[in-house]
Amino acid sequence: MAEFDVDLFVIGGGSGGVRAARIAAGYGARVMIAEEYRMGGTCVIRGCVPKKLFVIGSHVRHELEDAAGFGWTVPPATFDWPTLIANKDKEIARLEAAYTANVEKSGAQIVKSRAVIEDKHTVRLLENDRKITAKYILIATGGAPNHGASIPGIEHVISSNEAFHLKELPRRIVIQGGGYIALEFAGIFAGFGSDVTVIYRGDNILRGFDEDVRTHVRAEMEKQGITILTGCTVSKVDRHGDEFTTHLSNGSSLASEQVMFAIGRHPAVANLGLEKAGVAINPNNGGIAVDGFSKSSVGSIYAIGDVTHRFNLTPVAIREGHAFADTVFGKREVQVDHANIPTAVFSQPEVGTVGLTETEARAQFGHVDIYKTSFRPIKATMSGRDTRVLMKLVVDGASDRVLGCHIVGDAAAEITQAVAIAVKMKATKADFDATVALHPTAAEELVTMRTPTARHVRQAAE
Repeated sequence: MAEFDVDLFVIGGGSGGVRAARIAAGYGARVMIAEEYRMGGTCVIRGCVPKKLFVIGSHVRHELEDAAGFGWTVPPATFDWPTLIANKDKEIARLEAAYTANVEKSGAQIVKSRAVIEDKHTVRLLENDRKITAKYILIATGGAPNHGASIPGIEHVISSNEAFHLKELPRRIVIQGGGYIALEFAGIFAGFGSDVTVIYRGDNILRGFDEDVRTHVRAEMEKQGITILTGCTVSKVDRHGDEFTTHLSNGSSLASEQVMFAIGRHPAVANLGLEKAGVAINPNNGGIAVDGFSKSSVGSIYAIGDVTHRFNLTPVAIREGHAFADTVFGKREVQVDHANIPTAVFSQPEVGTVGLTETEARAQFGHVDIYKTSFRPIKATMSGRDTRVLMKLVVDGASDRVLGCHIVGDAAAEITQAVAIAVKMKATKADFDATVALHPTAAEELVTMRTPTARHVRQAAE
């Protein structure tokens, strides 16, 4: 008789948990995975995938406007929000079924229930109060929207979760936040025709990104009619039937049909039974504390993805889940390298970035060269749209290594994914220069910028 009911019990059926379950099962482990909502997790069900579908849909308005410059006469177009929602729901259901099928094909067992930890080798399924013993437990519960401090009227505020299921497109919407989710939804709603106001407490949007990127994206969004108010926060939300009045800390107020908060996400660690098992929380970020192999303070319990609050990106969770399974069940130690992870913001315009910002590079290296260009894309020369692309390379002046690449404009994410390979391989600026340009493309600018636009050399201390 086996010592445990299963070799691995995974809590959370998102991208990271699913990958870990499938790989572990492939190694012959007996695996059970519990998901209380829908298989696929945040990314597939109410995150990256539906968001990208909305972004693509909102771009159509720009395409229609730009068509005239290329000789097209397009009849007045109409947009139907319920059709978008219905078609999105259909695609998400297809993906959920695919996730479920792939897990089951691997040999892992899915249980539709919330699971909580009883001790270092036991979980309890709340659906039927059943206890399961496991040699290893993997926590992959992800994160949840965080509305911040309670304010009067907070109950009227929606998050990105609810934004995917609105019955009507709001004519006016107020969005608090200045990061990925806030800016992506600002572009989505504006693209579909809503009047959008973004509220952010800091001095500029996209905190943590390169300063040139932050400035460029804000200017481009404001050109599109999106209002961005910085240096203030929402202090109160009043409801008047189907409308809201949003009061700001600067004394002003705004009327709208929806108020959305996108000020961050927190690790989903509440009521998991972590205290019972002695699993430690990282005091710096509120996520489960783990080592380089995703092991928690309890040897039999691991955690991956957003619940650790390390790098909250779906591909990182997938990589961590795979590495966990390789290490524990594949008998080969694998650590995830979290350096030079590419990321994108599907704002409008789009952002793609990998490596160090200029500020980070200057803090770490004594000699930093900057190569930067801003230009009107070829499409805009015919459409007449007032928009510009930004491309920037951050280079170590001593070794010539490319430390960072930052792009704002159409296909920025696609370009960055390819450039990330070069940055990961520690390519030099000379390697970029030696690459023949692919013409006519926007990306050719990355291999044709020859002269630094700025050079920063730190003076040695006397």
